[in-house]
Amino acid sequence: MVWWIKHHRNGKPYRESSGTGKKMVAKKLLERREGEIAQGKLPGVEFEKITFDQLAKGFLADYRINKKKSLTRAEGSVDHLKKYFEGMKVPAITTPRINEYIEKRLDEEASNGTVNRELSALKRMLTLGARQTPPIVDRVPHIPMLKENNARKGFFEHNEFLAMRNALPVYLRGFSTYAYKTGWRLSEITDLTWSRVDRHQGIVRLETGETKNNEGRTVYLDEVLKEIINSQWEAQKNNRVMLPYVFLNEKGDNKIKRFDKTWNRACKNAKIGKRIFHDLRRTAVRNMIRSGIPERVAMMVSGHRTRSVFDRYNIVNAADLKEAVNRQSEYLEKQVLQTLGTNSGTIVDINEKKANQHVG
Repeated sequence: MVWWIKHHRNGKPYRESSGTGKKMVAKKLLERREGEIAQGKLPGVEFEKITFDQLAKGFLADYRINKKKSLTRAEGSVDHLKKYFEGMKVPAITTPRINEYIEKRLDEEASNGTVNRELSALKRMLTLGARQTPPIVDRVPHIPMLKENNARKGFFEHNEFLAMRNALPVYLRGFSTYAYKTGWRLSEITDLTWSRVDRHQGIVRLETGETKNNEGRTVYLDEVLKEIINSQWEAQKNNRVMLPYVFLNEKGDNKIKRFDKTWNRACKNAKIGKRIFHDLRRTAVRNMIRSGIPERVAMMVSGHRTRSVFDRYNIVNAADLKEAVNRQSEYLEKQVLQTLGTNSGTIVDINEKKANQHVG
């Protein structure tokens, strides 16, 4: 015989199997349930009904409500997590299960940083569930994080960018060129609307609150970027459908969203190795510095708020290091010549003084 318990919540009776034939054990379970209800918590049996899908829905809703800039990245993290946790009850999301997920993602050659972003999303989901009133998560399991190498080294040499751009479908060519030249974040370009573009003046503005750092930004377009913007305008005008977004997807019916597979295929066809779209941002910063643009101005164009973040882009490569050695060698050679010239002049002066003294 198995004992059943009955408790009341909000005046409504609930019956639950104690799972035991011992009356004292069932009685203790009833007392625990009544204590949970008295504290405003959901009874443990309710926690067991909550699934990953419910947490994911609440997580994305939190991003939308708070208008977080990284919603697209959050959606991507949820998509990956769903492949493993979809339909799983929250009590089953344990540290061993999470470790299995980590191994699975690493086997898929996901970077440590990417996996950590996904784990952070999972932890945020559970934390939001635990903070609700009443809570729908009774405990947040330990979620191990992977070690990351924060030195970001990916960038394009100009010939590599041209090869990659030519391998992309037409709708992504101007889009990637805009990123290559301005260093803007992916979301800033995908969300760029015509209301922020002055085609006649050749100016693009992002208002305060529209960027990741919440600071406004103004960019003056060069001839290449002007041509790209104008071609986007003419293409939409010819289709007789003017959408608010500057850069549209392949169908031309919405803004550009996910294009991971297309991007990876282009990099492979261009034979430049694995790259990510964010490498264009790093490359733009490096190119601006190399061309002599003051760092402060480059930061204003790319949208870097602090010098510490700007420096993390590690814009030095092997060619930069070689150039530094050559410049140092040239400098030291000049110093040697100047020193020899000075010493030689001193000797002449002394000899001249001695000769004059002798004549005297």
